[in-house]
Amino acid sequence: MSLSCCCARDFTEALPIEMSLKIFGELDARSLCRASATCRRWNAIIRDSQQLWRMQCLSIITLCHREVDADRSNGLSWKESLARNYIRSHVKLDWLRGRYSNVASASELRGKKMVPMDVETWGDILQAELDR
Repeated sequence: MSLSCCCARDFTEALPIEMSLKIFGELDARSLCRASATCRRWNAIIRDSQQLWRMQCLSIITLCHREVDADRSNGLSWKESLARNYIRSHVKLDWLRGRYSNVASASELRGKKMVPMDVETWGDILQAELDR
């Protein structure tokens, strides 16, 4: 077998599915979505793995635990719950880190992503502001 033939081979064809999942499991959510668009085989592996989506969802659960718990209680898959809460987790983190602490007017928020948040989250954000 020539070197070029060996190098052109898709690793998911050469490795057991468990190893491919381990490799895909090292990606963040955005990279995982991009990888799933690479080819049909990668898409099928990534799309069908609840394990991969569970790991990604658990990475945001500290910021969105109430939302993820509610989604899971309502029968949503890990992937669906991640899709519903991914942006929310980033917006919450920005608020909690004080990114919006010194906003002088609504015009400064134009172009920023905003999502609805529950009362407990607003309480957390307000407490973080008071602690600053």
